[in-house]
Amino acid sequence: QVQLVESGGGLVQAGGSLRLSCAASGRTFSSYAMGWFRQGPGKEREFVAAMSRSGGNTGYADSVKGRFTISRDNAKNTVYLQMNSLKPEDTAVYYCAARFGSSWYREASTYNYWGQGTQVTVSS
Repeated sequence: QVQLVESGGGLVQAGGSLRLSCAASGRTFSSYAMGWFRQGPGKEREFVAAMSRSGGNTGYADSVKGRFTISRDNAKNTVYLQMNSLKPEDTAVYYCAARFGSSWYREASTYNYWGQGTQVTVSS
């Protein structure tokens, strides 16, 4: 069982930056690939970024590539999402997710555990 708690969301102006954190409980964090997803107003949940359990392989949605960076610290049981050059269209609730295994996937259905989400609002 893994419990995930996101933090770091907030209100920021377009062009600004935020860093989201997701703290995981349990001693097996390094057994899980981790992902970030988001759900904007009136939209379906979408893939943002993900990382393999070793941290050696990452993937990003085209809409955030070059602006967002996912990282993890297995010693701290934490995954991060550094978001730069934020745009109003990045406004959403951001969720972290964990899936048991080495590889990451874009499909939300492949993830076993989810956090409660943190709101990110980007003003124009």
